[in-house]
Amino acid sequence: MSSIMRWSLDARTPLRLAEAAAVPPGAVLLAEDGAPLPASPAVVERFAAPPPQPHPVGCACCQPRNPVAIALDRLFLARTRGQAPWFKEIWVVLRSADGARALEAALDGDSVTQARFRKAD
Repeated sequence: MSSIMRWSLDARTPLRLAEAAAVPPGAVLLAEDGAPLPASPAVVERFAAPPPQPHPVGCACCQPRNPVAIALDRLFLARTRGQAPWFKEIWVVLRSADGARALEAALDGDSVTQARFRKAD
C-alpha cells in the first residue's frame, strides 16, 4: 500500500486586512492615505487610492501601475535592502471602497505583485 503525501509551499508574503486597532505592535503596515494607524508600527507605507475612472485600475493610458502595487514594491525593496526589518506578513488598513478595489486590482492584475504577495488565509 503506497501513500503519497501532497503538499505545497506558498512563499509569497501574506497581506492581512485589519482595523488599525487589531494590528499588533511592531507590524509592517500598508495603509491607504487617511486610514487610521496603530500605535507603534515598525514600518508604514501609504498609498493613495485612485479616483474612480471609466478605465480599469492600472490601464496604460491612465497610470503606469496601480498605487498599491507601487507601495508594495517599496516595502519589498526596503526589506531586501535592509532599510526595514525583515517581515513575514504585511497588515493592510483601508478606509474606503476605492482602496479595497485598488488592493484587489493589484493582487489580480499586477504580475509582480502576484509573484511576491498573496491574501492571507
